[in-house]
Amino acid sequence: MPDPRIISLGCRLNIAESEAIRTLAGPGTIVINSCAVTNGAVAETRKAIRRARAERPDAQIVVTGCAAQIDPASFAAMPEVDRVLGNVEKRAPAAWASEETVLVGDILSARETAPQLSAVFATHARAFVEVQNGCDHRCTFCVIPYGRGNSRSVPAGAVIEQIAALIDGGHREVVLTGVDLTSYGPDLPGAPSLGLLVERILRHVPALERLRLSSLDGVEIDDRLFALLTQEARVMPHVHLSLQAGNDMILKRMKRRHARADSVALVDRLKTARPEIAIGADLIAGFPTEDDAMFADTLALIDDCDIVHAHIFPYSERDGTPAARMPAVPVPVRKRRAALLREAAAVRKAAWLRGLIGTTQDVLVERPGDRGHIGSFAEARFETLPVGSAERVRITGSDGNMLTASVLRSPIASPLLASSLLTSPAEAGAQSRNSGNEAPSSPISDIAPGPRPSPGKQKQQQQHQQATSQEILA
Repeated sequence: MPDPRIISLGCRLNIAESEAIRTLAGPGTIVINSCAVTNGAVAETRKAIRRARAERPDAQIVVTGCAAQIDPASFAAMPEVDRVLGNVEKRAPAAWASEETVLVGDILSARETAPQLSAVFATHARAFVEVQNGCDHRCTFCVIPYGRGNSRSVPAGAVIEQIAALIDGGHREVVLTGVDLTSYGPDLPGAPSLGLLVERILRHVPALERLRLSSLDGVEIDDRLFALLTQEARVMPHVHLSLQAGNDMILKRMKRRHARADSVALVDRLKTARPEIAIGADLIAGFPTEDDAMFADTLALIDDCDIVHAHIFPYSERDGTPAARMPAVPVPVRKRRAALLREAAAVRKAAWLRGLIGTTQDVLVERPGDRGHIGSFAEARFETLPVGSAERVRITGSDGNMLTASVLRSPIASPLLASSLLTSPAEAGAQSRNSGNEAPSSPISDIAPGPRPSPGKQKQQQQHQQATSQEILA
């Protein structure tokens, strides 16, 4: 029988979990790992189920993920579906061994996360590691807490062991994922922060070349995390912010915890400290009560925050949420505003990509081998190379959405700390096995970043780093 097939919809956390599911699902199984962030996402889940049954009439089809967790009965009623598993059950071997057709528990009572961690990502050049799940906040438009439960974190030792195993398996880039990533830690002994977790990863897995963070809530970026984002070469210069809107009244009605000025100030600080950082953001068009002036504030935010990686959605009512009871913006207006946001974001992105022409960048080669992403997450196309390799390229052009590049044949100097250059992957794995025993509440680590240098001093440091890199290449 054919190997299990995993159809993952929605967020990066689903991608991370899908690889663990692959090891649990039996032969001949198709698993749809669903998304519920919008009504459109739920509709896409249903389409994927019907398409899977049409392609494989003899397969066992299992539906899981947020849409299945929130509304298991509607999916169990579909004639194409054999089983429905909840977001906790989908990673439990006992649930896969059970003969129950519907196994969906109370997600709000869940207290642990990531009981199953994949040691290899067969279909991705980069690896996704879940460090947090669930959300304690209740934005008025969002149903995800009812699909994922309350916030809970993975202990640092388990995260480090997983990343060390992924590096041993050949991965060069790891993405930390979670539902509310910056809320990592308060439920763990000593209440460690996300910044402290990142420091520990970098310290105990010196062979890790590229670390990327998924979506961040700007109000929770503390000084430690800010310093890592702006000063640590192994942390990729790509910050995706959960902004949602650019008008203060709409943000208040969304029950967000930041104001427009907070977002603009944060981006200004990030780009002053590390100019190559690329900003991504989630934006919702046509939230209830949004008028033309309010929308204009969100439209202007694309330029004010230099957003070059924009995820834009027309507002979608979700049953049971407070926003669904607010005065609605007509659907055609939502779609028109979303189109205007996408158009403005495309113009901003095209100008940014043009500015990269002539630069030299490091790229992670992704499937099918003729493309990949540079550190700031711009996608580049080049000659076919081994998938998963890291190459140095010169950017030669742009079509406004994707870069073109030529490969430089000199080997890449890994951006590891100087002491890490003497550590082998095997030694790194040995270090990681002892990494979970440190005091999680320690406010100072051995790589705790100091005060942010002035722009002039930082430029001198960058020039020194570039000169050192050139010496290594020579």
